Formats: sequence, C-alpha cells, structure tokens
Amino acid sequence: MRRLLLAALLLLPVASQAQTFPERPLTLVVPFAPGGTIDVLARVLAPELSAALGQPVAIDTRPGAGGNVGAAYVAQQSRPDGHTILFTGAGLASSVSLSQLGFDPVRDLTPVLGMGAIPSLLVVSPQSPHRDVASILTAARAAPGRVSYGSSGPGTGSHLAGVLLGAAAGVELLHVPYRGSGAVYPDLIAQRITMLLDVMASSIGQVQQGTVRALGITSHNRSDVLPDVPAIAETVPGYAFETWVGLFIRAGAPEASQRRLEAAALAALQSAPVRERLRLSAAQPIPAESAAFTAYFRADVERWAEMVRQGRLQPSE
Repeated sequence: MRRLLLAALLLLPVASQAQTFPERPLTLVVPFAPGGTIDVLARVLAPELSAALGQPVAIDTRPGAGGNVGAAYVAQQSRPDGHTILFTGAGLASSVSLSQLGFDPVRDLTPVLGMGAIPSLLVVSPQSPHRDVASILTAARAAPGRVSYGSSGPGTGSHLAGVLLGAAAGVELLHVPYRGSGAVYPDLIAQRITMLLDVMASSIGQVQQGTVRALGITSHNRSDVLPDVPAIAETVPGYAFETWVGLFIRAGAPEASQRRLEAAALAALQSAPVRERLRLSAAQPIPAESAAFTAYFRADVERWAEMVRQGRLQPSE
C-alpha cells in the first residue's frame, strides 16, 4: 500500500501539468508570407486547435529567410513550454545542410505533428514541344545543362524537387532561380525556361486555366485531384518529392504538455475543415504522431545532407 501511495504521489506533477496545459492563449507561428499554402492551412488549423485545447490560438506571421526567421524565433526566443507552436514546411529539413543557422532544428525543436505532404506538378508552357516527362529527360541527356527549370529561389521546394529529379534520372538540369514562383510563370509560358516544379496548391490553378500544361506529379502515385496527370515515378522509378507541413515546439517542454498538444493537434487534423483543406491541396498522409513524425523529419534532414555530399546541392556562404 505504501508503494502504491508513493507511486501515486510521484505521478501527481505529471497529471497536474497535463490538466493545466495550456495555461494561457497559444501562438501559431507561420514563417512565411500571407497567402501561401502554409498560411492558408494555418488559418483553417488555428480554430480547430483552439477548440481542442480550450484556449485561443493566435497566428503570428514571421516570414523571412525561407522560413528560418520564424523557426529561429520559436527555437531560441519562445518559452520551452509548448505555448508557442511553429507551423512550417519541408524547407526546415533542407536548411540544416544548406543554410547558416544560429540554431539546430533537430536539437532545438520538437516535432509535434506531421500534417501532410503536398506534391508538386511538373508544368511546361502550352506551346512546349515536350508532351511527357520522358521527352524532357531525353532532351536533357542529349544536351546536358541545356534543359532548364525555374524555382522560387535557392533552397525552395521548386529548386529541391528539380535537384532530386536530376539525381534520380541521372541527368544534368539547369537551375534558374527567381524571387517567388509568381515570377517564374511569365518566363515559363514564354518558353524562356523549359519547366517548373511548383507545389500543387498553387500550380493547379494555372493548369485548370490552361496557362500551363502539367506533365507529371511528384507524389509516388497519381492524385485523385488530377487523375490524368501521371506520377513522375512512372517514368523515373523511385522519384518522389512532396512538401510536407507540420507542427514543432521549442525543445524542453514538459512531456505531459507535449502529449496534450499532440492529442489536440491529432484531433484538429481529423476535423472536417482541416481534412477538406488538405484534400483541396492534394495533400498525401505522412506519419502524424510525434514519434513517427520525428523519424520522418530526421530522414528528410539526412536526404538533403546526402545531396550536399554528392555535390548536387551547395550550402550558402
């Protein structure tokens, strides 16, 4: 009986933490400019998190440096108590190898939830002579470095998707960086560049309007949203690139608070508004629970480290 009483007393602090978290309103840090995919998802997610946690959830937009400004704020300046949540994307994993950071995302941030992964579309001008992915790769093999792809800038998803495609297909593609995907489309449509690998959430509108033509999708399989567009993996076996999104907090938060936040985030993920927004974005499921998402995140960190070791990516100075 004494041992049981002692065990119960030892568990009291943990139970108390779980019952009191959250103690105040929470902040959802979005490290990208308003209007983008993650910002749109955040505005659907925040009220669902609030309902699950019983506290207001305010969005704090902190764009800059490809998402690293907001990530650094959460990792270095927020309290390690779970009340400040980073909602970010796959660039966090590649930044470990590509950017000069003042923090270590693997060490200083705790993954809470994997929300989903949004594929990209390989698009070309409607006047492009290329009708499929095989045609582009044939041209790239015939003239190494002549087939070009635009991107939103170095280290962005549209850049990394092209790096992976070149590596998987064994071809040399010419990277042409721009400032944002919106700046790429005029040159793509005018055929000053060959192609663009743009996240589906923003490129699908261009495809549906007929301003560009989709030749492939970067997910493992075709999407129900555009079932007639083949997966690039049908031509390049094993190729896949998806822009995952997920929640992180500063490392060091009490475990009970982490578990409470994880449970609330999982509940929000299953809510009808969030599921519908993910469906409209053609998002694919990824490991959602904290432990599984942590392994997923670290594997992605290693993938980009390997691209640097192979010389296909160069860290910023």
